[in-house]
Amino acid sequence: MSDRSATYMSPCGCGDGPLEAVEVKRKRADGATHGFVKRVGLTALLLATSITQAQPNAPSDGSSAAGTALLAPPGAAAWVSAPLPAQKLPPTRFDLRELDGRPAWRVESPASYGNLVHAVQGTGAQARTIAWRWRLDRAIERADLLTKAGDDAALKVCVLFDMPAERVPFVERQLLRVARAASGQGLPAATLCYVWAPLASAGLVLPNAHTRRMRWMVLRGGESPLGTWQMEQRDLRADFLRAFGDETSTVPPLVAVLVGADADNTGGHGLGWLQDLTLRP
Repeated sequence: MSDRSATYMSPCGCGDGPLEAVEVKRKRADGATHGFVKRVGLTALLLATSITQAQPNAPSDGSSAAGTALLAPPGAAAWVSAPLPAQKLPPTRFDLRELDGRPAWRVESPASYGNLVHAVQGTGAQARTIAWRWRLDRAIERADLLTKAGDDAALKVCVLFDMPAERVPFVERQLLRVARAASGQGLPAATLCYVWAPLASAGLVLPNAHTRRMRWMVLRGGESPLGTWQMEQRDLRADFLRAFGDETSTVPPLVAVLVGADADNTGGHGLGWLQDLTLRP
């Protein structure tokens, strides 16, 4: 019987078997927890650690070590690597380069997984705008955000929000509780990822194939040529409500910004660049 079945039937065919039902629920929770940790946790298992590590570079007034910016530049200590727990996959490579006299990331994902996370504090938690420029040089051929098997992204910028758990639908709230207990960390209840996805159409908003705690927003799709720099400026509040407006009408505080790329599901190979990532009040 499929895991989507609403009722577990015991071997006798007489309805719910109490012990068997508990085991089925446990297995479902374990599977959901794994997907949650991998995709919503993007960073989340290390988010608390990254916040602690970033504090010396991100004072409580919201400024960074570089000055009054709400985000430190690429290469600063405030950007913390956040792989999967006990990751055996190759790590995504974030190489620091200089373009036009400014630091930039060269992001390469050879069948890999990886993220960089920057904790946001003080006035940054209420930031209204995020902006950056990026370029995709090599797309992941079989990446398909609609499927678990294709759930890879050659280039993504994510924003993690501290949405109250009571705003999360009941079933997902229980999975969130289990995932938080399993990880020992305060996993974010709402993560919005802006993505460059050549097989999708720009403007598409959809839930992650593993969990609705993460939503994709496709900014660049198949109509955007590879190897060309593109500028982005997004209204965080409007985008959050567009992605999570089915659950809340209130925009929660921002807790972190993430830059990532992964090609572990498809075994593909992505390559892109990202520069001038900023948060603004």
